[in-house]
Amino acid sequence: MQTLIRATFLMTLMGGMIVGIPAGQTSQEGLLMAANTTGFYDFTMDDIDGKPVQLKQYKGKALLVVNTASLCGNTPQYTDLESLYEQYREKGFEILAFPANNFGQQEPGTNAEIKGFCLTKYSVSFPLFSKISVKGSDKHPLYQYLTEKSPFPGEVEWNFQKYLVDRNGTVVARFPHRMKPASPEIVKEVERVLARK
Repeated sequence: MQTLIRATFLMTLMGGMIVGIPAGQTSQEGLLMAANTTGFYDFTMDDIDGKPVQLKQYKGKALLVVNTASLCGNTPQYTDLESLYEQYREKGFEILAFPANNFGQQEPGTNAEIKGFCLTKYSVSFPLFSKISVKGSDKHPLYQYLTEKSPFPGEVEWNFQKYLVDRNGTVVARFPHRMKPASPEIVKEVERVLARK
């Protein structure tokens, strides 16, 4: 309740720039378990190489969950995301990137092509996951959770929308796609979450 109040207060302070958070269920195979999923850590997602990753392995860490695309005007945000990751990962920070082709067909490639692009062009070292849908009738259960059952529901508006998840798996903020990862607003919230043990 205190987190919700704080997040609502922050939204008011920032003119609604921080919005949204999770709502949903499991991963690729987890689609069948969707109805039983109650929290962020209940999901199992395929990484960019197709290997299943249980999100509960990130318990105790601060997470920035981002839907990404390779051909978007926001794609250069990969640079800031990597810098943010390098700055805070030793303190328990992870970025989870979920490529999606929902907006302007700006992520048309295969998982292998996306991985190659991210490594070659942006030297990304944070976790990349397999391409999913974050909007529409085929919306992945993870994003059903983020957009429908979180304290800040609402559809993903475009590529590079960001959700901040605290060390307990609670989504505590949603940042719009145009807000750069190195912005003072995001950095301040990441540091606040990391300060809580």
